[in-house]
Amino acid sequence: MKRIAVFCGSSNGASEVYREGAVRLGRELAERGLALVYGGASVGLMGAVADAVLEAGGEVIGVIPKMLENREISHHGLTELIVVESMHERKAKMAELADGFMALPGGPGTLEEFVEIYTWGQLGLHRKPFGLVNINHYYDPLVALFDRMNQEQFMQDKYRSMVLVNEDPAKLLEQFASYEAPEVKTYIKKDQT
Repeated sequence: MKRIAVFCGSSNGASEVYREGAVRLGRELAERGLALVYGGASVGLMGAVADAVLEAGGEVIGVIPKMLENREISHHGLTELIVVESMHERKAKMAELADGFMALPGGPGTLEEFVEIYTWGQLGLHRKPFGLVNINHYYDPLVALFDRMNQEQFMQDKYRSMVLVNEDPAKLLEQFASYEAPEVKTYIKKDQT
């Protein structure tokens, strides 16, 4: 594993613990020699994780769409800043560059990016680890929703177990090291049993 994509908010959130967690993740990535791939902004948790990696001597690759370059205040101190045409292109480029994916706390955009990577994993479009950095139990309701999907048989056990969750970025990275993707999702027609 060489690069980790991190999805996260372009704001800091209501508590300083979110920013502290982003900094902790950034330092951990740099200490392990892992490059950060992220959305390219200089603000919020996005800026905090990028700055922490850079301050610790690590590599940071930002991917930002033209439409957000000024709105999210693109970070010009990165190892590399890739400007793309659209949000779709941003996600595809991040997925291409990364060997694993993490979500720090964030809003609907963070959730959408993470869930798309989750879906791609179920469909076998990638076999890379992905997980939630559950700072301050932020993602507990989402984890409960995934459990509910599993209980109500909208998600098989093997796909529920794909999502790795830990409040500690170092422990989550350790989980990544032993991750094994399940078999690709398939369907059986009822008359083919």
